Amino acid sequence: GPKNLKSGPLRSSARNQRSQRAANRRETFLPESVNVGSEATMQGGSSGIGYGLKYQARCISDVKADTDHTSFLTGTLSLKEENEVHLLRLSSGGSELVCEGLFSHPNEIWDLASCPFDQRIFSTVFSTGESFGAAIWQIPEPYGQSNSSTLDCVASLDAHVGKINCVLWCPSGKSDKLISMDEQNLVLWSLDSSKKSAEVVSKESAGMRHSLSGGAWNPHDVNSVAATSESSIQFWDLRTMKNVNSIERAHVRNVDYNTKREHILVTADDESGIHIWDLRKAKAPVQELPGHTHWTWAVRCNPEYEELILSVGTDSAVNLWFASASSEKQASERSAEASRQRVNPLLNSYTDYEDSVYGLAWSSREPWFFASLSYDGRVVIESVKPFLPRR
Repeated sequence: GPKNLKSGPLRSSARNQRSQRAANRRETFLPESVNVGSEATMQGGSSGIGYGLKYQARCISDVKADTDHTSFLTGTLSLKEENEVHLLRLSSGGSELVCEGLFSHPNEIWDLASCPFDQRIFSTVFSTGESFGAAIWQIPEPYGQSNSSTLDCVASLDAHVGKINCVLWCPSGKSDKLISMDEQNLVLWSLDSSKKSAEVVSKESAGMRHSLSGGAWNPHDVNSVAATSESSIQFWDLRTMKNVNSIERAHVRNVDYNTKREHILVTADDESGIHIWDLRKAKAPVQELPGHTHWTWAVRCNPEYEELILSVGTDSAVNLWFASASSEKQASERSAEASRQRVNPLLNSYTDYEDSVYGLAWSSREPWFFASLSYDGRVVIESVKPFLPRR
């Protein structure tokens, strides 16, 4: 995909004013180089809390295993410079974003995922410019003393040729299993972080007709993984390493399971927005959301509030959606009056960015916060508290 696409029609005067405001604000809050312990707060114009990375970037991950703080890991994408991983923590009052650790990483980071059971471990997919690699890293103890610490490489996931897309951690508890995916293959690994090794449990090809682009591990069934390809969404059974089901669908770029509702899957499509699927009757989506004015890049279901979905796109926006179809109870009670009341599923659009937004993560600890990351290296934390559904 293109690195940085601007869509034409959005360049309105209001948008230019917003860019100008943001540019003015950027001078006040974007550090040239970040010192550990440095903080960033947003000035003027927006409820969000901003933080600037030194280089371009496209990945951010919630540190789910950190149960004491709301924290995120983010990594940069610079071909010429030494890349960085930043450990960011939201202050207890929720008003500042503090850099708790800054670590050097050898190559451009194309994918980053925090280990769900150990806050010091995470995976990256990286590119040297010529080839791709994937590895598991550990944040050294203690960190934060020096300005840039070196990460410990726990294991290299070196069973791939070609472009690696992503690494998925098993969502359940302390499982040592993870998956790496390139355009042709799905590889299941067993990780032993104490022995610093990762063994291939099984490896299977998706077949030459399918070029895999990414996926998601089903939180309701640890043996099931959804993989996106050019023409379909494939459902893999990890016990047999077979593709057991699929939804024919072109140009799906991203997929996420609803953690609160079994059988509900959300997809982001390049051209046609966002679709919500009930996997028990997957002939057609149960709901469609308009998505973005340009490509919809990623979707994330809220870990606690089943109706809330976030999406980001190359139109420099983050959209918050209310998806009633993810809740059967409401679907069955939907009267004419209720449908009139909520004609527009778009609850809010956060447009405080000047570049394509690629990175997106809800906080699992405080699920009304989310972090987003635009390609110019700008992290913004926002609260969706005003839009939480009344329980």
